[in-house]
Amino acid sequence: MKSFAIVGAGAVGSYYGGRLSEARHDVRFLMRMDCEVVRKVGLTVESTDGDFFLPEVNCAKTSEEIGKVDVVIVAWKATSNEHFEKVITPLLRDDTIILTLQNGLGNIETLGELFGIRRVLGAMCFVCINRLEPGRIRHTACGNIVMGEANPGMTPRLEELVKIFENAKVKSSAVEDFGEAQWRKLVWNIPFNGLCITEGGIDTGTLLAMPDGGKRVRELMHEVTRIAGALGYEIEDEYIDFQIERTYPMEAYKPSSMLDYVNGNPVEIEAIWGEPWRRAQEAGVDSPNLTILYGLIKSMVASRVSH
Repeated sequence: MKSFAIVGAGAVGSYYGGRLSEARHDVRFLMRMDCEVVRKVGLTVESTDGDFFLPEVNCAKTSEEIGKVDVVIVAWKATSNEHFEKVITPLLRDDTIILTLQNGLGNIETLGELFGIRRVLGAMCFVCINRLEPGRIRHTACGNIVMGEANPGMTPRLEELVKIFENAKVKSSAVEDFGEAQWRKLVWNIPFNGLCITEGGIDTGTLLAMPDGGKRVRELMHEVTRIAGALGYEIEDEYIDFQIERTYPMEAYKPSSMLDYVNGNPVEIEAIWGEPWRRAQEAGVDSPNLTILYGLIKSMVASRVSH
């Protein structure tokens, strides 16, 4: 695993790709809007784990310019998944691995249908990060990655990927069943991303400071863990306490989905709320709070588009 293509080099892709590049790996960034600027000014990352600057960034506007690589890292939003086939195909050799860093559910399955599930691994990024402007990223908290194979089990390539990220100053770990890691991240993403949208575009600190903010977050978290439990993933109640407590120090953190909503960008509605809701329905789990939240977000985004 010597060459990496970063597909979707926004905040998340630029940060993790930047760390790999700083560790002297061959990293090629697929950029469209930012490409010309980054070629001129490089990539600056302000990070709680140590700032760094890459004066020369290997970025391109098309997959054909990048060429075939050992590892494709998918870091774009799930709203762009319709472009998977066109963008990823030119990057693949017979043995190329695809590692998706995307939020929510359904991304791994879609990649598997298109390119073969044997290629696919998933990663959950627990990170507070924002793109300030082209070529400038700010990383304010967390940053660890949990990785797993699409099909449960530990493999040499999974262990190698963990070592590569660890050596690039990214705290990493591997799990035998990646499905549980996905649901653990949804415990945070569903309430915080969702309620920050439905409250009109607020940050996590403002949400938790509302009289019923913490209660609503906790109710949604319990609902998510019940759905996960019905699907075979047991998430302890203490995990909910941990997720809420770790959010307070983030203060005025603006979740990515909320920023997408207020900036008029596509929102990952189906990956973060729709697919978990559908799986709850299939499992026969009553999820009234998720049902309301999913419907409200769909309505708000549709209303925004119509205006």
